[in-house]
Amino acid sequence: MASTAVDDGGGDASVVLKCIDRDECNPNEEEDVVMISTTDVYSWNLPSILQYRIVKVKVERNRLIEKSSYFRGLLGGNFSDPDVEVIVQWNQPTFLSLLASLFGSPLDVTSQNFLSIFEGALYFGMEMILSQCKIWLTKALSVAGFPMVQLSDLVSIWEFGSELLDFLRELCTSYLAKNFIWAFSCRSFGDVQHDLLLSTIKHPHLTVDSEKQLCNILLAWIAANKECCSVDACITLLNQIRISLLPLWFAAGKNNYQSLSMCSNESSCGALTLLKQPLTCLMDAQGAGDLLNLKIRLTEFTQRVDLAGCPQITPAILLLSMLPSSFSMEPLLRKKVVQLLISHEPLSGNAFRISCEMWSKLTFEAVHEIDISNCPMLHLQDAVECFSKSFPSLRKLKAANHLRFRTRRLLQLLVDRFPLLCDIDLTVDISPVIITQMPLIASSFDSVSSPSPVLWSKQLPSNITKLTLEGLIDVTDLDLQCISDICVSLTYISLKGCISVSDAGISSLVCRCLKLNSIVACDTHFGQQSILALCSSNACYGHVAVEHNRQNTSQGSNLQVLHMGGCKGINMTSLSKLMSEAYMLKNICLRDTDVIDDCLFNFCGSSLEVLDVSNTKVSAAAVAHVIGQNPGLKCLKARGCKNLLQQGSMTESKNVYFELGKLCKLDEISVGWGFSYLFLEALKPAISLLKAIEVGLGGFLSHDGLKLLPATCPLLESIVLYFQVISDDIIVNMLESLRHLKSFVLCHCLGETSSWSFKVGMPNLRKLRLERVAPWMSNADLISLSQNCANLIELSLLGCRLLNSESQKIISSGWPGLISIHLEECGQVTSNGVEALFNCHALEDVLFRHNGSGIQKGFIGDAVTKLPMLRKLSLDICDAKDRDFDIPESNDDRHFLNHVKIARCKSRRCTLNMQHVGASRSSAHMETLILTWDSKQMIRTLVKERV
Repeated sequence: MASTAVDDGGGDASVVLKCIDRDECNPNEEEDVVMISTTDVYSWNLPSILQYRIVKVKVERNRLIEKSSYFRGLLGGNFSDPDVEVIVQWNQPTFLSLLASLFGSPLDVTSQNFLSIFEGALYFGMEMILSQCKIWLTKALSVAGFPMVQLSDLVSIWEFGSELLDFLRELCTSYLAKNFIWAFSCRSFGDVQHDLLLSTIKHPHLTVDSEKQLCNILLAWIAANKECCSVDACITLLNQIRISLLPLWFAAGKNNYQSLSMCSNESSCGALTLLKQPLTCLMDAQGAGDLLNLKIRLTEFTQRVDLAGCPQITPAILLLSMLPSSFSMEPLLRKKVVQLLISHEPLSGNAFRISCEMWSKLTFEAVHEIDISNCPMLHLQDAVECFSKSFPSLRKLKAANHLRFRTRRLLQLLVDRFPLLCDIDLTVDISPVIITQMPLIASSFDSVSSPSPVLWSKQLPSNITKLTLEGLIDVTDLDLQCISDICVSLTYISLKGCISVSDAGISSLVCRCLKLNSIVACDTHFGQQSILALCSSNACYGHVAVEHNRQNTSQGSNLQVLHMGGCKGINMTSLSKLMSEAYMLKNICLRDTDVIDDCLFNFCGSSLEVLDVSNTKVSAAAVAHVIGQNPGLKCLKARGCKNLLQQGSMTESKNVYFELGKLCKLDEISVGWGFSYLFLEALKPAISLLKAIEVGLGGFLSHDGLKLLPATCPLLESIVLYFQVISDDIIVNMLESLRHLKSFVLCHCLGETSSWSFKVGMPNLRKLRLERVAPWMSNADLISLSQNCANLIELSLLGCRLLNSESQKIISSGWPGLISIHLEECGQVTSNGVEALFNCHALEDVLFRHNGSGIQKGFIGDAVTKLPMLRKLSLDICDAKDRDFDIPESNDDRHFLNHVKIARCKSRRCTLNMQHVGASRSSAHMETLILTWDSKQMIRTLVKERV
């Protein structure tokens, strides 16, 4: 290149830069030219200028040399040739932006243009602009929330980085690590290079909710890059997963993935290893080595910690995870903590108080949500002590299926330790004994050691707004009184299945918690007093009552959620009054109640999104009335409503579905009596985005309706069909067409089906329930099913009489990650005992009934020992080898188990052959023994129903 020195008239030498796009083939051709000057840079109109092929720019020579090392080398010294222009072949928009910036125009750096500007500034040696770019990128990659740099741009920037620009790669890798979940949500995630992904996973800032989440992300990336990613590269990635911290069901179910299976087999410490070997042995085996694979991923950017389904997580593992990375490098600290971790004594609150200096290093301010559901080895009190030190900003705690605590004691501890906590979920399985729906033969209580009652200490009101106590049968009215005293900001409470609270206790809570707008009280004693409390504007206590009364409105007018399914003893006049006031209701459940039409006709709201009137006597006209004034309805459950098909009410039935089709966009629908293929046609506009459908007794879709279903509802994730006429071609059509299907349930359906129905590959199917629809199923069919539906976690088979004891091995090898298995009247599956199914280590719910009398007397004890996640167990005396089962006597004997149901049958002679002495005999259900544990005792209940 050469340059021209020109006198600009003001005494300062200038040069003319001839700017041509880098792809231009004829740079010397002088056509289509425009001349501009940097003296009027603020008035440049780049879109107009860039219409020309060649742009000549008159530039002040000294300033150009001062700001650009490239032009300093080109124009420096005594070089001055008035006849030659400087030709610059580069991306025209980029170079002109750079030039304008050198002469005072502001430079607008964005995610899209950063790389082109940085590359240009680097090539032309423009240090000022390089500095601006670095500052912008550093700031952009440090912003929390909505990302300023798109993933595709980030990948390009990282790829541009070289050994000389390591800071670029480090910035990009750190940003990707901190925002890993956001990156995975981007469409371009599959384009991330292997090396970038690997360095991101290894980065100390990597932030994921759980090891399961990281594993799923890596498997998704591998699937997107399977054509170009070698087996070794896959294994290198998957080796970064801490196998020992995966949920048990998830780790077992991923054995089908060859690359992950290889990593799991090579891992010295998996989830089962942690369960079987004390932490002492593992730490001794690793000596002074790195204990990284035993530590939960926690960084200063972690906001959510998900440990659900990890029985291997103990207080010791928690404490180890809180320790800084330097722990293994500091001998004295390591020795002190190792002694604590390997102590034979269980960790207590005092054990977590190591030292003030240590806890200051173990604090993670960003964590605001923790899920420790289904972690049977993690005692809640120990966990709370640990969390209170390490997660001071905790706002949400989910701890489902923990029973070894007194509700009041735990809530007191949580309120004391976490001032910001606002959402607590302590859900446990609902008791099989629904006292409002089931006559009892007998009931008794076996007391176990329990702490003395704890009264809440006087303190400032808590910030708790949402409290879920679902299934906790030890919650009493006294607990509700304490909750109402301290949780003055409570807006949502779930007491579903809390059978020990009374209507008076619930009504008192309603009166005291004036902000309460969401009540879930299904299958409790919720009744007339609670309804009256919601209707009353004067049922208030304390100083708040004055302000409340001034508004002269009832609490019912603020209701948004009301679930009272299964609740009896409610006066319909009072309920009608409540419905007339509850104009803000969004979600209401009235299933299995005595609700009448007047209640629905009196409903005045227009914001309803969920309506459940299953198994009630409401008419089609009343349901149509509610639908007509609630166009935002997303879920309708009306299965079991016989009055929807009353004689002469076909017109009203049509109105229900025509109103739905005309007004609503449904996510879920459950129907029965009166529903037909014709109504499916009427519903088409409303169900194009439908996710779940259930058709029960009295509903009939016909062959054409079932065939039309996948095309009408292509996004279906759940299908439940009762008493429908089905065939192989219908099932195959559904399974082939509905690629999002996760749950498929067929119960007591008629028609000709065969093993051909399930020859379709369904990798997304998670739940399969076949009741009285697959009598042809053999072991060979079971093998085929396990290959085509390899990712099931729930399997229920009823009436598959050709199965035998070998079926257990097929199930355990085909679906090792099962969490629920129900086998009833399935040939001789249990005739030789139940040993192979113990290989499904993650089982939580097991039902074996009428599958062969080979189950050992000590089966329950064996099951809780070999299945650490087992919570629910249903058996039948018919299958007991010794006609009896041993019952766990203490909390330690039962481990995680909280419900056991043992059915008993009586033999009866077949009535068709009474005249023959050797007439065949059949079994008839006689009674069911239900054992339920809470934090204080074991409850024995005998009922007539088979539950």
